[in-house]
Amino acid sequence: MADVHSKETRSYNMSRIKGKNTKPEMLVRRFLHSNGFRYCLHVKDLPGKPDIVLPKYKTVIFIQGCFWHGHDQCRYYVVPKTKTEWWLAKINGNKSKDSLNIEELSQLGWKVIEIWECELKPKLINETLTQLLSSL
Repeated sequence: MADVHSKETRSYNMSRIKGKNTKPEMLVRRFLHSNGFRYCLHVKDLPGKPDIVLPKYKTVIFIQGCFWHGHDQCRYYVVPKTKTEWWLAKINGNKSKDSLNIEELSQLGWKVIEIWECELKPKLINETLTQLLSSL
């Protein structure tokens, strides 16, 4: 099935998708900072360039987009109806890289916390952030 957008429109749409400083990431960062935590961002020397690194606690936090990282059983992860094979390959590749990065970080002695975008929606955000605090 052909794409519903022209190549130029699709390129523009994809260029607008942020990889850093996303709304979910900013929510977690503001919360941590307001609770006295200091952190580094997107440390290139660590596998997967974690979104948030808390060196004092030897902990990294990945804030995962439900669609881009294929969050199983999540209402925000819907496989597109066009170019399905391409999207599945892309998302499954992301999932494989995520697993590999988490494994490498664990072997290096880092505690890894994954927070999903859907866990930061209004109904769950308080529970998610409280749980984050207790796990640090």
